[in-house]
Amino acid sequence: MRDSDAPKLIISIVAIIWGVGGVALLFWVFNWLVEQLSDDWTARLQPYVFVGPAMAILIWYLALPTVRTFWISLFDRTSDNFVWFQNYVAVFTERSMIEAFRNNLMWLIVGTGLSVSFGLLIAVLADRSRFERVAKSLIFLPMAISFVGAGIIWNFIYEVKPVSAPQIGLLNALFVALGAQPQPFPAWTDIAPWNNLFLIIIVIWLQTGFAMVLFSAALKGIPNELLEAARVDGANEIQIFFRIMIPYIQGTIITVTTTVAIFTLKIFDVVLVMTGGQFGTEVIATNFYRQYFSNRNFGFGSAIAIVLLVAVIPVMIYNLKQFREQEAF
Repeated sequence: MRDSDAPKLIISIVAIIWGVGGVALLFWVFNWLVEQLSDDWTARLQPYVFVGPAMAILIWYLALPTVRTFWISLFDRTSDNFVWFQNYVAVFTERSMIEAFRNNLMWLIVGTGLSVSFGLLIAVLADRSRFERVAKSLIFLPMAISFVGAGIIWNFIYEVKPVSAPQIGLLNALFVALGAQPQPFPAWTDIAPWNNLFLIIIVIWLQTGFAMVLFSAALKGIPNELLEAARVDGANEIQIFFRIMIPYIQGTIITVTTTVAIFTLKIFDVVLVMTGGQFGTEVIATNFYRQYFSNRNFGFGSAIAIVLLVAVIPVMIYNLKQFREQEAF
């Protein structure tokens, strides 16, 4: 199928049918075998039948590739010589990786912080507006756009044309309207590390709607009696926000923050589309892509991938812990 000339749509449909059908057949066979046992053993084994196919897929497509990637990271660039942990030493000492770590830290602090802050602020303000649904729909709309699509859109926003030509880029059109000269995008983004802010704006634009929706749902769960009692006691809106709303939705704030943090730690598409990692905007994921696929340095690229995985795992574990605590509550 992979080497055939069949249309990609047909190949995709066949792959979906084959995958779903295979899992369904596997489940049916295992379930039939378990039902042939005694009632006691059927009750014990049947839960594993339900999760078995999912676990098998996770092991095959996630666990085994991770182990293989770690193994490759212990070899040199050609995967011929075993070099132990030299690639990991290089990850934390090479200048390009130090730059990537610095940029990822900026993405994590600025991108996550502003996305969560704007999402919470908009959720509070929109709940008091007569146009709540329209406002929330417009702010949530960018979530329907992929990161690659968002990068292309913002490339047009930063677009520059010669002085004599009409400016199609929004920012340069504003500059020209105010009497200034149009500025090319690289001129705005060659001052590292502050040029990363022009890229972080894109993720804030994408993730604010996600944060707003979750915060809005959490705020609507606050009892009105509690808010009215605070107002009767003389509390103003700022005091209500910080002393009642924030503590009440603290679990949601942590969950949203960790979720957005995972997105920013793995950021790749926006940087690749906008700058390709040039002008000091390299992040961990783009460095991995360049080392593994462009430079063909398989050992070093695999080490970068493992480091990125290790950086994301604690945040994911903490996120799952928060989900469990909220369910228990």
